Amino acid sequence: MNIEKRDIMERTAKVSRKTSETDIEIEMNIDGKGKYDIDTGVKFFDHMLESFSRHSFIDLNIKAIGDIEIDDHHTVEDVGILLGEAFAKAIGDKKGIRRMGHAIVPMDDSVATVAIDISGRSYCNMSLDFRNDKIGDLSSDIIVHFFESFASSAKINIYGTCEGFNDHHKAEAVFKAFAKSIYDACKIEHDEILSTKGVL
Repeated sequence: MNIEKRDIMERTAKVSRKTSETDIEIEMNIDGKGKYDIDTGVKFFDHMLESFSRHSFIDLNIKAIGDIEIDDHHTVEDVGILLGEAFAKAIGDKKGIRRMGHAIVPMDDSVATVAIDISGRSYCNMSLDFRNDKIGDLSSDIIVHFFESFASSAKINIYGTCEGFNDHHKAEAVFKAFAKSIYDACKIEHDEILSTKGVL
């Protein structure tokens, strides 16, 4: 097996999106060191994305200006869409990747399970029950929509659940489990396209 180092080194993307509601720029390096510079204007969302970056080892630069004076919906949704686009661009033809990954992450009173398949198809099933409408300054119901938006534009399957008492811990466990499953699925282990179809 001859896996060329350049195949790993080039898994990067730079994308932007500007609408009447948001103006977002994202830079991503799948094979980074978990370094981040993130400012979406929604502080708890920043915290979750920072945790995702750190535990996936994906370098992330995210700058988002949105209409958060209305609410956080457009900003979180559009970051999810654009982050998925960046991931799809960076992962490329998916040659050599493990493709599937999963993680179970505990955090104090809470535990989250996430499984993903970098399948080239979009599907998201996140069963996340939060006790409160807000976690910090982030609307708790938008968390599922973030993952739906990411899955749709990244063209991956995401399945996730969480249990626990504290909403902060549950949300953080979910983002960490997502990070660990992405890290696992993106590993280059061979030089094949892991599909009977020959494409992903």
